Amino acid sequence: MKNTSKIPVVPKHMLIPFILVTSLFALWGFANAVTDPMVQAFKKVLELSNSQAAWVQMAFYGGYFCMALPAAMFMRKYSYKVGILIGLALYATGALLFYPAAITEQFWFFCLGLYILTFGLAFLETAANPYALAMGDKATATQRLNLAQAFNPLGLILGLLVAQQFVLKNLQSDDIEDFSVLDEASKTLVKTSDLLVIKNPYVILGLVLIGVFFLFLVCKMPQAKDEDAMPSLKNTFKQLFKNNKYKYGVLAQITHMGCLIMCWTYIYQYAEAIGLDSVTAGYYQMGAFVLFTIGRALGTYLLRFINSGKLLMRFAIFGALCILLTIFIKGIFGLYALVSVSFFMSIMFPTIYGIALGDLTEEQSKVGSAGLIMAIVGGALMPKLQGLIIDLGGVGVNDIKIMGVSEINFSFVLPLLCFVYILFYGLSVYKKSK
Repeated sequence: MKNTSKIPVVPKHMLIPFILVTSLFALWGFANAVTDPMVQAFKKVLELSNSQAAWVQMAFYGGYFCMALPAAMFMRKYSYKVGILIGLALYATGALLFYPAAITEQFWFFCLGLYILTFGLAFLETAANPYALAMGDKATATQRLNLAQAFNPLGLILGLLVAQQFVLKNLQSDDIEDFSVLDEASKTLVKTSDLLVIKNPYVILGLVLIGVFFLFLVCKMPQAKDEDAMPSLKNTFKQLFKNNKYKYGVLAQITHMGCLIMCWTYIYQYAEAIGLDSVTAGYYQMGAFVLFTIGRALGTYLLRFINSGKLLMRFAIFGALCILLTIFIKGIFGLYALVSVSFFMSIMFPTIYGIALGDLTEEQSKVGSAGLIMAIVGGALMPKLQGLIIDLGGVGVNDIKIMGVSEINFSFVLPLLCFVYILFYGLSVYKKSK
């Protein structure tokens, strides 16, 4: 066994390419974080119901589902650099579409921009993870990928800061207690102004991405291309379907992503129900992202000593307890519980990813990893279901009581069910490992 302490995590000749690839982890983290507050912004500006506003998440995470497998197949045939260039081009195109969307003031146009944007993210996530692994000695591959992934939460925090300071604080509609009572002329003026504010971070992001695209284009990147013949998809899918750890792992990833996006998206509606504005709610989401970052660092360390299935199970138990407090405790302490959930969700994506692919062959893993990226669609479907629950009593968030709690509180029964499934998945993995 090699002494990894004497092997550089990133070789000197790979340093510039590695820095460029690492920047991608922050870039898709930024997109994830800046989009969550937009659900609340569109709801107010365009007078949408909670379920209608959830189309933002449906478009955003639905793009992953549609493009993950084609991106994986493309990466098998061509180099990672070409895949990254296509991803950046699609990402920039989707972001820049926010300009004509704001001019036309059409909600579907914004959703189309997000949908194309996440085509690009699917390419980037499919390429960047294995590319980072390949940029150096195999003995330090895991360390190298963990180093790159550490920049993802930084993108999350930066994205939220931009959304909070440059979008939510500048929305005129957020200063109006009842937007619906305005006359049509006033509504039109406010809507036009606010949609132009919403487009700004995306358009600026699109211009930045064009710059990053040209950096990748001119930089000499190491070749990391799979020269093997394309495996039979039919046989590969059959083998994957027979593997319970993988099959149920994909479902665990779907539930985890649904849980994650529901807790991050509807933190704004939960705060609204207790009388807090969107800017203040953004500070609580910032706290959730900080806890997420700390949890990921601590969880990665604990995995050196604790079985991955066992740690996943324990984090799911504590996450479920936090959700129960979110449902049944009214007021600010319920919001504290909702913020705390992020700590226990932090390790779930990479841990489920590793468990699900652990028993697969190299060829199966290449296709299987696409299935786990497609599982991000959980972040599209479940927020939509939660929005429907919140809309049971009307477009408000506190219209009716269900089982003695307001509809917004009760809606978090969906994340609770997600944690229960992840708990049993982790338990089954732990039992088999023993």
